Amino acid sequence: MTPDLLELEDQFTRLTLAPELGGSLVNWTVRSTGQPLLRHNDNQALNTGLPGKLGCYPLVPWSNRIAQGGFDCPDGWLALAPNSLADPLPIHGSAWQQPWQVVSQTQDEVVLQLDSSTPFAYCARQRFHLSEGRLSIDLQVTHLAENPAWHGLGLHPYFPRTANTRLQAKAEQVWLCDGSRLPTARVERPAEWDFDQLNALPDTLVDNGFCAWDGHCLIQQPDLGYELDCQATGSDTYLLYCPPGLGFFCIEPVSHPVNAHHLPGRPGLRLLEKGQSSELGFSLHYRPLGYPSI
Repeated sequence: MTPDLLELEDQFTRLTLAPELGGSLVNWTVRSTGQPLLRHNDNQALNTGLPGKLGCYPLVPWSNRIAQGGFDCPDGWLALAPNSLADPLPIHGSAWQQPWQVVSQTQDEVVLQLDSSTPFAYCARQRFHLSEGRLSIDLQVTHLAENPAWHGLGLHPYFPRTANTRLQAKAEQVWLCDGSRLPTARVERPAEWDFDQLNALPDTLVDNGFCAWDGHCLIQQPDLGYELDCQATGSDTYLLYCPPGLGFFCIEPVSHPVNAHHLPGRPGLRLLEKGQSSELGFSLHYRPLGYPSI
């Protein structure tokens, strides 16, 4: 059954959301042309019931994979089970696998909320706002359990990829990974992954975390006639996922590297007491190429 959708629009773009499917963003398109600004999705994608087939979904209360079947909290070990048929490790938290509720909605803004008890009690909120071609997503988590726990946040957008897609996202270092896609070493960024200036995406698989990021990225789509000027807050790490031949790529603003729960110092994670919160934001500004800036 196709889920109920919400729609927002401004003078330039239109956004559709599926709160029931993990608080996911389905499509973001240009109103005048229908051009997708995120990977386009149809009813077939919606009917899978899988946020990973849609345009973007929230990562709460952690991003990406966690090894060793769980992690330590101050009151003891928190055991986690694998939660995706596509991965043997617990991945991307629990918020993307639960229905969210609509708190408020206007023509250009909607607020969604999730009250979760898995893997511990927390409240997550997403605010989506459209204005003059700019999509702003604000993500917040508030810890509700009596005992403190480690939290991380992220967003998982999917972007169209053509032969001429270009990316700029400055980062000084990158995490190398093993066969399980878990980080093994933090090294200086390899030359072939230099996105300090606009650069083509690699032809080979990339599924790595880039760190010491200033939060800014530029996605240029000359074949599609536009660019996205993006800025993240609460994130100094991005995950770049480039699967060869699939027509999309992901650049994910996250608060921490993969498996941070088991890295020295737990980089980017926050130990939240009951009532404490953490936030992450991401704005994406649509600009047609060849025209004055909006």
